[in-house]
Amino acid sequence: MSERKPKASRQAFGEALADLGATHPHIVVLDADLAKSTKSELFATKFPERFVECGIAEQNMVGVAAGLGLAGKNAFCCSFACFVAGRFETIKISVAYSGGNVKIVGTHAGVGIGPDGYSQMGLEDLALMRTLPTMQVFQPSDEVETRQIMEYLASHDGPAYLRLTRQELTPMHGPEYRFVPGKIDVLAEGKDVAIFATGGPVMHAMAARAALAADGIDAAVINVPSIKPLDHDGIAAWATKVPLFVSVEDHNVLGGMGGAVAEVLASVPRSARLHRHGILDVFGESGEPEDLYRKFRLDGPGITAVVREALGR
Repeated sequence: MSERKPKASRQAFGEALADLGATHPHIVVLDADLAKSTKSELFATKFPERFVECGIAEQNMVGVAAGLGLAGKNAFCCSFACFVAGRFETIKISVAYSGGNVKIVGTHAGVGIGPDGYSQMGLEDLALMRTLPTMQVFQPSDEVETRQIMEYLASHDGPAYLRLTRQELTPMHGPEYRFVPGKIDVLAEGKDVAIFATGGPVMHAMAARAALAADGIDAAVINVPSIKPLDHDGIAAWATKVPLFVSVEDHNVLGGMGGAVAEVLASVPRSARLHRHGILDVFGESGEPEDLYRKFRLDGPGITAVVREALGR
């Protein structure tokens, strides 16, 4: 792991976006009155002529971004995950159907945002975005991965959704790491269970692995930054190595990363069984981020307990 300090992926996104603006003149950025929160303000400070503040009008923002994307620009369209996902119909037609060069950026994803409560939490966004043809879907686990996904998106021509955290993330990768779209990232090998995690819970999955090892349970931890395209072959290969998968995500268990993994397992004969763990088809709540992760068992001890239960130990 890197010696870098913890950093929220939204902060890493904003810094990377401002850096990439200097080498990618076709990048334009739009925000909906949340530039300070999404960190797109860092780009706006450096390139004010390429930044559009749309105000509290996310649907209009998506439409403007679609037009810019079809006119030769690479438009990054930023807001909270819950607000952009709430404009699903506009994204479906104006961005995905048109195939415009638009990157939808949803920050403040999951219960990890804390006190703002359910009305501000994106807990359904992955399920929505990954259903759209032409739409790619990514969720980084730390600063290094965020920057590398941003480098890819700066050159990728087409729609994509990037899901980011408010809370700080412990570094999972060193400078040697290379993000590859459509590939899983094996952080640790194991033979008893494979924990598939994405975004905020990845660092807690690694903590759970250490706790499980103390009980003689050898857990692999597999980071899933690329939810669409998904690494079908990589996941299928692990389904023959371990008897159990546990998917972990700060998202509704219906339709998220765990659902995508389940779709792969459905086509693999004699594969591992899967226990999906996340927000169990309930609404989020208001509270401190660490308290909510504890309640929903997305912290290290919580994931440890979930894996033990799934193994029957």
